[in-house]
Amino acid sequence: MPRLTITLSTERRTALKEAAASSGKTITQLIDESLDAYGIKTRARAQKLLAQARERANLDESEALAVAVEETRDARRKR
Repeated sequence: MPRLTITLSTERRTALKEAAASSGKTITQLIDESLDAYGIKTRARAQKLLAQARERANLDESEALAVAVEETRDARRKR
């Protein structure tokens, strides 16, 4: 798995370590969950979700993509 280096304030790093410890998860798991919650998906996961939506809604690829983009935008606006 590739590594990524980020710079955090001391307070943010401490909070992240405490959250990981109290939840019984690793920092990597917390970051992955946060990215998922924010709607950041791998290309493969996004394509799978798009295929599922298209199948359920009987939409062609461009119609399904338009719906997916709009739903993502709506979800981000609500946060």
